[in-house]
Amino acid sequence: MGLGGEGILRSHGQDKETYTLINRALDLGINYFESARAYDGSEEYYGKALRERRKDVFLTSKSHARTKEGALDHLHETLRNMKTDHLDLWQVHDVRTPQDVDAIFATGGAIDAFIEAREKGLTRFIGVTGHQSPAVIKECLMRFDFDTMLVPVNPAEASYNSFLEETMPLAAQKDVGVIGMKIYVRGFTSKLTFYTSMEAFFRYALSQQIATAVIGCDNLEQLEQNVYFARSFKAMDWEEQDGFVDAVAPYAQELLYYKEDR
Repeated sequence: MGLGGEGILRSHGQDKETYTLINRALDLGINYFESARAYDGSEEYYGKALRERRKDVFLTSKSHARTKEGALDHLHETLRNMKTDHLDLWQVHDVRTPQDVDAIFATGGAIDAFIEAREKGLTRFIGVTGHQSPAVIKECLMRFDFDTMLVPVNPAEASYNSFLEETMPLAAQKDVGVIGMKIYVRGFTSKLTFYTSMEAFFRYALSQQIATAVIGCDNLEQLEQNVYFARSFKAMDWEEQDGFVDAVAPYAQELLYYKEDR
């Protein structure tokens, strides 16, 4: 399980609380920490909180720039904010459209910055992220040997234009590590009265072929609950997964808020 920067962003202006949350996550065994240049304030929180514990974490951030120059500017700002000389994983952020793909892979496009950064030791691995179009992420995987992809992993996905169905087979074929996001579909799970706990969504995600799941936390209670879920994890069998998907299906349109064309 990893700690996502969007949750930390909601604590903006609460340096002490965020410092405590990040270090508590480390104490509990979480070692994947994620942010993005687009998450205003999140990178700075990591820089302040990690300090001497940088060596204990797998640190990642993202750039939404589509040009080489813009992405490199983002990277240097990210490294300053995070107070580190390298990232473990740097990700092309939020690729949504064929136009995004063309810009990223054009001459002077963002992918050139990512390649240069890896060659210079400024990042160890290169990833791509997206939550709108599986076809767009598939095209990215076809054009470049990414190390990872960050995509939505939840039971509502099965109802429409599924990342699980469309991108996971290619990722497995190309040995791309899969990082799951949108695990709890931004709290809409509370409306699903047939489950009283978020744990079912956590179990569903970790039962897929993923390397880790990134979950934002607003407070220590949420953090410790997620760690409890991870430590007591029991994989869902196929029958249980199918039943969960069917139960969620009537709510899928609302749950898939992150897909503009749903």
